Parts: sequence; C-alpha cells; structure tokens
Amino acid sequence: MTRHFAIAAAAAAFMVAAGQARAEDANANAAAEATYKEIEQAIGFVPEFVKAFPKASIAGTWQQERDLELSDKTALTPKVKALISLAVAAQIPCQYCIYADTLSARGFGASEEEIKEAVAMAALTRSTSTVLNGMQVDMTTFRKETDRMMTQK
Repeated sequence: MTRHFAIAAAAAAFMVAAGQARAEDANANAAAEATYKEIEQAIGFVPEFVKAFPKASIAGTWQQERDLELSDKTALTPKVKALISLAVAAQIPCQYCIYADTLSARGFGASEEEIKEAVAMAALTRSTSTVLNGMQVDMTTFRKETDRMMTQK
C-alpha cells in the first residue's frame, strides 16, 4: 500500500508541476506578446531574429536593449556604447553584431576613423592580453608597475 501511495503522490506532484508549468508558459507568452507590441511601437515592426529568443527571456532582453544600449539617459552616449559593442563583436567574433553595431555606430554619428579605432583597440587589447596571459606575467608585479605608470607625470 505504501508503494501505491508513493506512486499516487508522485503522480499528483507531477500534475501540479505540469499545471504550474502551463501557467508559467502562459505568463511567458503574455509577456512576450506585450514585448513584441512594445518593440513594434518603438521600431515599426518585430524583426524575425527577435522571435528566435525564448519567450521567457524576450522581455528582459528587450529591457536591456531599450534601457541600456539604446538609451541616451545613461552614463555613456549611444555612440560610445555602439563602438564598445562593435569592438567586442569583432573579438567574439559575431558577424551579426558586427553588422548591426557598425550601422548603429554610424547612425549615432561615429566617423569611419572612430569605427576603425574602436576595432583596432579591441585587437590591441586582445593581443596584449594574449602575451600577458600566455607568458604568465606575475599579477602582483604587473599591478605595482601599472600603478607606478599611472601615477607618473
């Protein structure tokens, strides 16, 4: 009888969990639909690539895009953020991001020279990091010497 009770309890727990999962799916679907409407209002349509994101994460992803990357009410200007994104994208590398971030940087007023410099800085950082990490430069010495360089006049 104990075995039957355990099986029945497990089945009941599964049914409750399945019901909760359906409720969570419904909430994710509602949040995704509201987000799609907001995106359409903001840019005129919902790009197909946006629909590649899981419905459970699209609201949070859009919030970060809207409130951080695209906002002009943050510490960094949209142009600077686009140049940073492009530099990172060049290092990942992500052809989608490189394309979009280059257009974004230009749209926010970045010159071709600024775009080149952002990408070159990413390359320089990657190159220097490769040597320092590969040669296992002592971090304590590195910090002391870097502190010294930064305080020299």
